[in-house]
Amino acid sequence: MVQDEPGRPDPSSPQPDAASARPTAPGVPAQPVQSAQPAPAAHVLPGCYRHPERETGIGCSRCGRPICPQCMVNASVGFHCPECVSGGTAQVRSATTRFGGRPVRDGALVTKVLIGINLLVFVLAAYLYKPLQQDFALYSVGPQFNGHLYGVAAGPDQWYRLLSATFLHIWPWHIASNMLALWWMGPTVERVLGRVRYLALYLVSGLAGSALAYLVAGDAMNSLGASGAIFGLFGATVVLYRASRQPLGPVVALIVFNLVITFSVPGIDWRAHVGGLVAGVLTGIGMMHAPRANRNLVQAGTVVLMLAVILGMVLVETARLHG
Repeated sequence: MVQDEPGRPDPSSPQPDAASARPTAPGVPAQPVQSAQPAPAAHVLPGCYRHPERETGIGCSRCGRPICPQCMVNASVGFHCPECVSGGTAQVRSATTRFGGRPVRDGALVTKVLIGINLLVFVLAAYLYKPLQQDFALYSVGPQFNGHLYGVAAGPDQWYRLLSATFLHIWPWHIASNMLALWWMGPTVERVLGRVRYLALYLVSGLAGSALAYLVAGDAMNSLGASGAIFGLFGATVVLYRASRQPLGPVVALIVFNLVITFSVPGIDWRAHVGGLVAGVLTGIGMMHAPRANRNLVQAGTVVLMLAVILGMVLVETARLHG
């Protein structure tokens, strides 16, 4: 029987690892030795989502995309990526006034323009081109005189007088009082409504005053002045004060004072004043009490409805005079 050669391992027995074959001191148990682990790889920063070759440790504070210095946009907190900035700008709602108008630096611009137009027409009609007094006046004559119709009563080609008369003044005291009232009342309403809504309110009130004057006295009338539109601003101011819970006493006292003058002084067209006042109140309610969800629709609908009423009054009186 052949014995194994001393010191030579049996090839049929399992061989320990080189590390486990490490000799130990006598009497000390052998310790297992783990195999060597690979060295961890170095940490790699992510690349910018727009420039992948550029490593960055900064991410967009809104969406988390990695962004390089070239793509960073300063934000109130951290940085934003260009996509979030452009998308956020598109989603930001424009600032508006309390009743939906656009805030502007000059809150009296339309008022100034209206005053300028009134003054220009006054200078032209009173001093430079006096035939304008007849061409722009709210003039209407029925068939009771000679069987013919003149002015607004003649038909649609003369209905421009309903508006042109609201810019016509021929006496200095008349233009002065109306423009002073416009300057006092106009800017307040213009700031809260915005320019477009304010202008619509002013023109609707003026037209309503002219239409009521024509409806009541279309067979013989000759009227002029911006008083109907001014009274419309008075009415809208009442609605504004009511909506803002401010004391109504001062503005109501102002309206009462002007109504007393209207019915006391001969030659003043009370119909234009009353028509403008009522239109200003109704239009103001539609504009200042419109629900926020459908504000623009309700406000535009209010103006359209008022214009329809104005047109209805004109058609009724014209049909009567032609009938």
